[in-house]
Amino acid sequence: MIPYLKTQITGDLTAEGQRAIVREYLQMRILKSLQNAGAMIPLAFHGGTALRLLYQLPRYSEDLDFALERQPEQYDFRKYLTTIQRDLTAETYDVEIRVNERNIVHNAFIRFRGLHYQLGISPHETEVLAIKLEIDTNPPAKAGLDTTMVQHHVPVHLQHHDQASLLAGKLHAILQREYIKGRDWYDLYWYLRQPQWAAPNLDMLNNALVQSGWTGDEVTQSNWRVLILERLSQLDWNRVVNDVQRFLINQEERTEFSVVRVRDLLTG
Repeated sequence: MIPYLKTQITGDLTAEGQRAIVREYLQMRILKSLQNAGAMIPLAFHGGTALRLLYQLPRYSEDLDFALERQPEQYDFRKYLTTIQRDLTAETYDVEIRVNERNIVHNAFIRFRGLHYQLGISPHETEVLAIKLEIDTNPPAKAGLDTTMVQHHVPVHLQHHDQASLLAGKLHAILQREYIKGRDWYDLYWYLRQPQWAAPNLDMLNNALVQSGWTGDEVTQSNWRVLILERLSQLDWNRVVNDVQRFLINQEERTEFSVVRVRDLLTG
């Protein structure tokens, strides 16, 4: 599939844009292998890459995040990784997988050595592209599920958190993450501009907050925006923009993505 990839990174793309397209293609190939291995029965896709691939979020994303939502007896992380390695190695990719199952959140780094060099993106023969796969084996209860067929490079039938639960997951990250991640705030900015997006799944959000040691009030439909505004008022906005800017597909969005605009969307 390297000839196919070369056709996808032609034109006026920057090296950063070329890297993003290659990563997104490999994300889809990994998702296809996960589907082939039966992972879409117990697992639900969520997070920034889910928003990108399911709803065309206009920023690139790095990791593949899942929650173990159904039939835990069918969950087999090692089997999924073996299938990914087999499928990609068969197409001559140099694939190495590093796995950690010691914690509640299982993760693996799927590493492609020399691919950027083969594609002419990097002058370094041994440069590694790594995609992180993360599985929450004890996710908060009450997430809603949906399924969608995604046709992007390859067709994949994905089980994923529904709209209300995807938003709840992002609100939890904003309220409880211990460091500033500008991508969280950009994603919220994007959510708030989707007029038909579902209201947040507050049952799931409150369950997630309890799991992560929340000491504040219960989050309700009437106060969640107030809580987010409080967090917004504490931010160093330059750090927010610096974190997200390299992921933006349209760099001109940096001027519209402002603390004032996010505040207006929350209060409008």
